[in-house]
Amino acid sequence: MCGIIGYVGSRSASPILLEGLRTLEYRGYDSAGIYVPDTGVVKSVGPIAELEPKVPNDSYATSGIAHTRWATHGAPTLENAHPHTDEAETIWLVHNGIIENYQELKTKLDGEGVRFYGDTDTEVLAKLIASCYTDDIVGAVQAALTQVRGAYGIAVMSSTEPDVVVGARLGSPLVVGLSAHGNFVASDTSALLAHTKDMVYLEDGEMVVVRKDEYLVTDIVGNEVAKQIETIDWSVEAVKKDGFDHFMMKEIMEAPQVIENTLRGRLLPEAGRARLGGIEDKVATLRNLSHIQLVGCGSAYFAGSVYRYMFEEYTDLPSAVELGSEYRYKRNHPDAKSALIAISQSGETADTLASIREAKRLNMLTLGVVNVVGSTIARETDAGVYNHAGPEIAVASTKAFISQLTIGVLLTLLLGRERGTITQEEGMEIVASLQALPQTLQTVLDQKASIANIGKRYANYRDAIFMGRKLHAPIAYEGALKLKEVAYTHSEGYAGGELKHGPIAMLDEVFPVIALAPQDDVYEKMVSNIAEVKARQAPVLALVSEGDKAVKALVDDVIELPNVHPLVQPIVSTVPLHLLAYYIGIEKGYNVDRPRNLAKSVTVE
Repeated sequence: MCGIIGYVGSRSASPILLEGLRTLEYRGYDSAGIYVPDTGVVKSVGPIAELEPKVPNDSYATSGIAHTRWATHGAPTLENAHPHTDEAETIWLVHNGIIENYQELKTKLDGEGVRFYGDTDTEVLAKLIASCYTDDIVGAVQAALTQVRGAYGIAVMSSTEPDVVVGARLGSPLVVGLSAHGNFVASDTSALLAHTKDMVYLEDGEMVVVRKDEYLVTDIVGNEVAKQIETIDWSVEAVKKDGFDHFMMKEIMEAPQVIENTLRGRLLPEAGRARLGGIEDKVATLRNLSHIQLVGCGSAYFAGSVYRYMFEEYTDLPSAVELGSEYRYKRNHPDAKSALIAISQSGETADTLASIREAKRLNMLTLGVVNVVGSTIARETDAGVYNHAGPEIAVASTKAFISQLTIGVLLTLLLGRERGTITQEEGMEIVASLQALPQTLQTVLDQKASIANIGKRYANYRDAIFMGRKLHAPIAYEGALKLKEVAYTHSEGYAGGELKHGPIAMLDEVFPVIALAPQDDVYEKMVSNIAEVKARQAPVLALVSEGDKAVKALVDDVIELPNVHPLVQPIVSTVPLHLLAYYIGIEKGYNVDRPRNLAKSVTVE
């Protein structure tokens, strides 16, 4: 959730830390703070823009730590903002995660005469480290962390050892960046791209001691751990807006390029097959599976719900989808031929990661679909597929979701051809539809002006229902989620047939329905659902296939979509829903990149 960055090097630290915070702000923007040894700590409530003018511009310090917060324990106040310190202001700490036993530790420290000024678990950790400190920051952090239960990604400094930053992780991501002018720790590689592409990823239970010209990775008790330096291929330009008003619009408009990157090298047109190098050595196992379990959270869960329909219809492979936050706690009964596919944009989603660990405990094959190379889920699964969607900065997932759906089609094609349920001829049709998809999506994006006008009209409604059937039922849920996230409109997604089982009671002339009605094998059922809605005087916006006159005659507004293979149609239908949410949010005057109370990567449980 929160964003942290630390630096030790030869350049002025404050500008580097502020630059990193601006990049990390999508991880949280309730408050922010920075500590450098010479001018001390500065904090503010709200976004980084509130912090920046308060930071002294005459600092000469070449080390420091900084933080942007998504509040968990304690309200977003100045007292609860990071960095936190001890009473002597010797230890300084920034933290991403939750210390579960902080009340127990606080009681212990309180009994030792330690005073507290805020409500956060992080303040307790800072003062716990201080209680262990005897002029050795590394030893103090080690001693403190042996007493901690919970999740953390931390960066720690001592005012008496200003040339050292200590980092540690357990359940929350932490990466080390290595540059020519110094070294970094951060919760996200995006904060470091302006300085380096050479990264070292920490695993749970590891610490790092960072100095200007060196770094050392150990376990919590000090045993050295050998690590490999990884070079990432994202660029700093990829995380800039490129002239767009918002990252969300930039990322929606990148959909054609994202599809090209997701498909590159993965299609075998003449054979009507897909080739996924990351799982190539698992194909024989996948061919003989008896069941697939899909897990994800938020939009990734909806992507998994689409996978389920695809797998069951096109591969004859029984599948189930669970929220990561539920699968990890329920009793699961896999057989020897079960596999789990975990879907996560960040590759750090805490509940999804815990589900993977549960599946591994049950001896299941685990596969990941992630966007971030080197992420924890990418490392902990047995095999997987990268999205190659590039960095996604807006909190609401758009291009990563589109890429996840595309991976779903590739997996379906691979499994179907391997299991003999998709013929070579149909495989070639699917491949052709995928190859044309970038241009297909561009034709949808070219309608953004008309979708903007629809958005202006629908921005006046307080509520909305999205409905679809089969492959489009999860897309209805996704459309509703986006409208909630960026426009704060109460919206719900339903399978079309479920409206009669309660939700239709809500409909009237000010309760619109967005209906997904392409001409597929449930088209007639959707037309009936639309007629039922109109009988209750509810406004209807329908997404229809090009040239559809029957639905157009029934509804108030339409968005026409190109006809594509049924497996690919959900991808095409998603893009206008993302645009609609964007334009409604803009019309209502909201910051669609940074919805209130939300953060990009949910790394706490």
